[in-house]
Amino acid sequence: MGKVNKVLFVIFDGLGDRPIKEFGYKTPLEAAHTPNFDAIAAKSVCGLDNALGKGIRPGSDVSHLAIFGYPMDKYYTGRGPIEVAGLGIRLQQGDVAFRGNFGTVDSDWNIIDRRAGRIRVVDEFTAAIDGMEIDGVQVIVKPGTAHRAGVVFRGKGLSANISDADPHEEGKPVMEVRPTDDTPEAAFTASVINKFMRKSYEILDKMEANKQREANGQLAANFLLLRGAGVYPTMPTFEEKYGLKACCIAGGGLYRGIGAFLGMDLIDVEGATALPDSNVVNKFVAAKKALQEYDFVFTHVKATDSLAEDGNFEGKKAFIERCDIAAAELLDLPEDVLLVITADHSTACELHAHTADPVPVLFCAPTVRIDDVTEFNERAFVKGGMGRMVGADIMPEVMNIMGKLHLIGA
Repeated sequence: MGKVNKVLFVIFDGLGDRPIKEFGYKTPLEAAHTPNFDAIAAKSVCGLDNALGKGIRPGSDVSHLAIFGYPMDKYYTGRGPIEVAGLGIRLQQGDVAFRGNFGTVDSDWNIIDRRAGRIRVVDEFTAAIDGMEIDGVQVIVKPGTAHRAGVVFRGKGLSANISDADPHEEGKPVMEVRPTDDTPEAAFTASVINKFMRKSYEILDKMEANKQREANGQLAANFLLLRGAGVYPTMPTFEEKYGLKACCIAGGGLYRGIGAFLGMDLIDVEGATALPDSNVVNKFVAAKKALQEYDFVFTHVKATDSLAEDGNFEGKKAFIERCDIAAAELLDLPEDVLLVITADHSTACELHAHTADPVPVLFCAPTVRIDDVTEFNERAFVKGGMGRMVGADIMPEVMNIMGKLHLIGA
């Protein structure tokens, strides 16, 4: 039996959930028919994980960083830099980056829908406001996945110490951006962003494309909601930290951004949309192929999260079953490959939101101490051999299984 030399690391975004009455008080994962995931669990050591710790409700960005061993208090400066990294925007010293949603507002800037009816393509809207200059500051706006965009403010005297414009809730007004410290840089940055919001709204609201959307009964993408201001930090790459050549397979901009943020190579996969129609089979096939060149292959699947955020428990269950069919590709991995399957956080259909509930995590390789778990779901994994973990435990366990941990003591 050979030593583990490679890692295929799969994260299903928002996979965990809460019991749902319509499923007989089972979670979507428990209710789903998952013979392939069950087969993988039966030859794994399993457990439950809270990425940031018990009782902490995590965002996807900080969850992923924690799982990969980059604690937020040391490396996290905001989601914006991660988002724009995934879009191929190279940050310069002094840039302030944001993530954005194209949303729908009324004439008083009250938010009707934070995702403009989950608009699928925003390229013409980003193009309309890209390249704007305000008080000597250049604004770069590039399309992300579906309603998302990456935004960079580039100029002298900027600061990321400012508040969000996005209140994260429909029915509330867009918030005026304010400085969060007393520096002139923060005050100047807040002023520039508020001017940008006004100017971009005036452009977007008058666009013929939005008039056509409204005529077709669709919501206008007439506002760009900004949040997650940050600057690019100095940090070791994943390969420098672990000695593993790594790549990332993801459809969503944030998750591609996490890969780029950590110095992973980005691999494009046909049909990887980060939406419920994403071709998960192609992702897993590409991941197996990437193992020929890379030591560590991070593969991300998004729609388990977005479906739960919409409260679509039937859709989440159906998508999990589609992922299980795709997981047939993971049943015949070489003996030197460690398969890790987990989630970044739970997303509860009943709340349409992330929760602090723990998520499944498994480690599958011929050399692990297999436990008695034979079903792939939250409740079954309570009995797993790994017990309760936090995100910071996962990469050390990966390195342990690979025989790469440093000896402590004599």
